[in-house]
Amino acid sequence: MFSSHENLAGRTAVITGGSGVLCSEMARALATQNVNVAILNRTAEKGQTVADEIKQAGGSAIAVAADVLDRQSLERAKEEILNAYGHIDILINGAGGNHPDAITDIELHSEDGQGKTFFDLEEDGFSRVFASNFTGSFLASQVFGKELLKQESPVILNISSMSAYSPMTKVPAYSAAKSAINNFTMWMAVHFAEQNLRVNAIAPGFFLTAQNKDLLTNKDGSLTPRSGKIMASTPMKRFGKPEDLVGTMLWLLDENYSGFVTGITVPVDGGFLAYSGV
Repeated sequence: MFSSHENLAGRTAVITGGSGVLCSEMARALATQNVNVAILNRTAEKGQTVADEIKQAGGSAIAVAADVLDRQSLERAKEEILNAYGHIDILINGAGGNHPDAITDIELHSEDGQGKTFFDLEEDGFSRVFASNFTGSFLASQVFGKELLKQESPVILNISSMSAYSPMTKVPAYSAAKSAINNFTMWMAVHFAEQNLRVNAIAPGFFLTAQNKDLLTNKDGSLTPRSGKIMASTPMKRFGKPEDLVGTMLWLLDENYSGFVTGITVPVDGGFLAYSGV
C-alpha cells in the first residue's frame, strides 16, 4: 500500500499503452489516489478491461481507442477525455514495445551465423518499432501538451529503458528509440520549464512483460540464457515487479514531493545500471 498523495486527487491522467503490464499497474495505482484515468490503446477493448477493474474498485477510469502514430486519432481521444473529465493534468507516454521484425536472432555477427542478422532487418520493421516508442511519445506530447499547459502543475512522464544507457543486443531499433526518449525528456523539460510543465522519465530495469517474455523465458517457464545474463548483472537478483514502479511514479507526478525535479530519467532496475560486472 502506497502513501496517500492527496495533492493528486481530482486530476486527470492520460496513459498511452495503458493496458500493458507496467502501465496498467500505474493506472490502478493512480486511481487509488483519486486520479481520473484515461487508458489509451489502439483497441479500446484492451483498455476497457483495466478501466472496469478500476471502476469495480471504486476508481474513475475510461478506455479510449487511439493510435499514438495517428495525430487525428489522438485529437479525437483528447476531445473524448475532455468531455468526460474537463481537463488533463498528467500524460504518461507508455505506448511502445518491440516487434520480431526489428530483432536479430544472434547477439554477435559472424559470417556463418544462423538466423536473422543485422543485414536481414527490414527498414519497415525497424522504423515501426522506433516510431511506436519515440514518435508516438512526441505526437502524444504535442496533442495533449496544449491541455497540460492550461493546468497549474502539469506533468509528462516518459517511459525509458535500461537499453537507453547501454544498448541491449538483438534490439537495435528499441534501444535507439529509448535513448532518444531520454534526450527528448531533457529537451522538453527545458523547453517548458518557464510554463511549469515538468517532464521526467522512468527507466525500468528488467520486468517480465508480454513484449519480452519470449526473449526471457522458455515455453516451460524456465529462464533463457539471456535471462541468466540479466540476473548475473542485477545485484538484487530478481526481475522487477510492476508495483516496483509505483513509488517513483507518484514521487515524480506530485509536485509537493518533486516540484523542483525536471529533465531526469530515474532507473528502477535493482542496481543493474550501477553494476560494472566486477
